[in-house]
Amino acid sequence: MQPEQIKKVNIKELARLLSLSTATVSKALKDSYEISEQTKKKVQEAALKYNYTPNPYASSLRKKKSKTIAVVLPEVDDNYFSLAIKGIQAIAEEKGYHLLMYLSHEKLSIEKAIIDACTSGRVDGVLISISKESNTASHLNQLIAEQIPVVFFDRAMDVFEAPRVITNDFESGYYAANLLLEKGCKKPVFLSVSSSLPICNLRAEGFLKALTDAGFKGKANDQLIYCDGTDAENYAQVKKLLKSKKRPDAVVGSVERLAIHAYFACQELGLTIPKDLKVVAFSSLEIAPILNPSLSTITQPAFETGKKAAEILFSNIEKPGKVKASETFILPTAYFERGSTL
Repeated sequence: MQPEQIKKVNIKELARLLSLSTATVSKALKDSYEISEQTKKKVQEAALKYNYTPNPYASSLRKKKSKTIAVVLPEVDDNYFSLAIKGIQAIAEEKGYHLLMYLSHEKLSIEKAIIDACTSGRVDGVLISISKESNTASHLNQLIAEQIPVVFFDRAMDVFEAPRVITNDFESGYYAANLLLEKGCKKPVFLSVSSSLPICNLRAEGFLKALTDAGFKGKANDQLIYCDGTDAENYAQVKKLLKSKKRPDAVVGSVERLAIHAYFACQELGLTIPKDLKVVAFSSLEIAPILNPSLSTITQPAFETGKKAAEILFSNIEKPGKVKASETFILPTAYFERGSTL
């Protein structure tokens, strides 16, 4: 009679059986000081019971370097990300590394699949700007379990602790609203591409706070418009807004696409910028100065953001933990006033 073959479990299965994250199980097995003695004992006993064996292939891969980092983006249509990639590339080339570019297309399901593809030694680190659907960090815990450093840039996640490089978004939103009020605008609105992305929420909060501080009497629901559909749906929404009886006299686009929608809608409706509508956009659009009229922008230092994020990532690849997970690096935006608000 042949002896019974006992099925071996991997770390993900062990974590599922214990209702713990893979990161917690990994740290417990390594006797990390971050994990309580009670949890360590629970994990170690379960590892014996379920015949857990570390994956030697994955372990050996982690001891080597793939000389590759992953860059996860929600899109590339926005000029900001094109410039950020150039900043990342500049540092990667200095370090002799290759980039693996991934697009989530603003979908959490795709982002999860991408992160799964980055495990088991394929990359040495991950730079990520999250999708607008990303409201959970469970998929990112896989990277921590395999000691793959992560750095957020531009779009960061509040529920996951990792170094991040962002801009002064609240202050920028505040500045945009003040600018329009100084121009005599009575009905400014903020067009946001997401109700969940921290970056959009901070810009919107700054915008609304400036209106409140100025004694503005309007309702927040009238001053903040969410345009979170497809491009065609967003354009239709902006056009409908500009045709309504409550037509605003100024808009701030949280991303440049929304400002461009406003330009096209004004052209179709016979409205004149800036006479009938003043327009400001958070944008790194290189052709902003040659639009008709030229577009006033709050411009993020996209190249510098990508470069800084890459520098932090390589610091943690070369010396794990050198930059703490709680570190936030805030870079200032710049305002360029042009024809759309003059």
